[in-house]
Amino acid sequence: MTRMTRDFGDTMKKDAVPAVSADVIFASLRFPNYKIGVNNQIMETKGDPKVLSMKEVVARETAQLLEQQKRMSVRDLASKFEKGLAAAAKLSEEARLREAASLEKHVLLKKLRDALQSLKGRVAGRNKEDVAEAIAMVEALAVQLTQREGELIQEKVEVKKLTNFLKQASEDAKKLVNEERAFARFEIENARAAVQRVEEALQEHERMSEASGKQDLDQLMKEVQEARRIKMLHQPSKVMDMEHELRALRAQLAEKSRLYLRLQKELSRTKEGEENVPHLYELEGAETLGSYLQIQPCSDNAPELSKCSIQWYRIATEGAKKELISGATKSVYAPEPFDVGRVLQVDILSKGQEITLSTTGPIDPAAGLGTYVEALVRKHDTEFNVVVTQTGSDHPTESIHVLHVGKMRMKLCKGKTTITKEYYSSSMQLCGVRGGGNAAAQAVFWQPKQGRSFVLAFESERERNAAIMLARRFAFDCNIILAGPDHKAPLET
Repeated sequence: MTRMTRDFGDTMKKDAVPAVSADVIFASLRFPNYKIGVNNQIMETKGDPKVLSMKEVVARETAQLLEQQKRMSVRDLASKFEKGLAAAAKLSEEARLREAASLEKHVLLKKLRDALQSLKGRVAGRNKEDVAEAIAMVEALAVQLTQREGELIQEKVEVKKLTNFLKQASEDAKKLVNEERAFARFEIENARAAVQRVEEALQEHERMSEASGKQDLDQLMKEVQEARRIKMLHQPSKVMDMEHELRALRAQLAEKSRLYLRLQKELSRTKEGEENVPHLYELEGAETLGSYLQIQPCSDNAPELSKCSIQWYRIATEGAKKELISGATKSVYAPEPFDVGRVLQVDILSKGQEITLSTTGPIDPAAGLGTYVEALVRKHDTEFNVVVTQTGSDHPTESIHVLHVGKMRMKLCKGKTTITKEYYSSSMQLCGVRGGGNAAAQAVFWQPKQGRSFVLAFESERERNAAIMLARRFAFDCNIILAGPDHKAPLET
């Protein structure tokens, strides 16, 4: 959801107050005193009853215009709730389709069991035992299917609750938008009349004098801006509570997604008939760009990973061709942009026994990363703050540097000193660090030229992946494929 702020700008628009000529004389040099009234409204301290001065008229009408502008921002809220409602409806439709498929499976299992029962009475001997064993397997499968149906029913109930909540919230937001729109129209009419009155008053004063008009107007604008700043500090946001609720809903949906992924792994093992096979290891971590995957032992009989041989691979979804990831021989691997849309697999070899683990599906892209990179492509040079954690030369490590990614070359600097600067070439290499614990998702391996390399740690996973994608984009424009050691990247990357 787009965050709604109360920022109304740093200066007052020029057309809010018509220009004042140099011959203006104001009736009073005193600017009205303000105080905070009911509902955090800026109020003028009442003094002796008299005709309002020019400054007081402008301050009051400006405050009314700013209040009107603040109310008109809730229309975005309705749009966000409608998008959430559409997403919830899609989830509900998917749950309904899964329920229909489960019902069809029950019917097929019943028909299969009846057919086997009929066949059991017609055969004898060993064939009869095989038929009985097949009937038992069908009944066990029916029990598992019933358990899965219970889980699907629970998911359907939760999706229905979410749909009802978003529907009610959308209706409330629409109602609020309609009320604010009607009020805004009324305020606009009042504002037009107020602007007309201000214009008439300014024209009247313009004919009276040419003494200190410009100076007083500048002072007036400063005081109006100060009053607006005070008002912004004391005016609470109307949508802050709803925004907190939406954040809580996002956290709940993320938790449900992790639970669904775990259930999907268990269901795939059950379908493959591996429920009685002991599992020594499993992959933990989100299967998205910007996270990291880690091999975790799940049995006391699992050999220590430090004594095992480990190798990571990437597999294209359209084929079964397995591509070795050079240097990825650790228990931790952080996906890089090349891995998006591909399945990751790891082979663990210990005492002649080979264990293969893989992700449940292709690696998902990071949300918003593509848009961020497209914005950076428009710049001639982009700077990233990095820490040099490892280097192949005598340069000191663990120090803060600046990595420049340009359209023709890459440069590493510390202050005004250039450590290295190289144009894109076939000898340059750039990829994610293959190993290194939970910090691997923020680090890259960069070899500017033969015989010199660096390991750079970025401020965040997003900055690391954006730097890799940006450099590869610029290198591709120079007919250079920028990848890691011993990697053959496809031309469309």
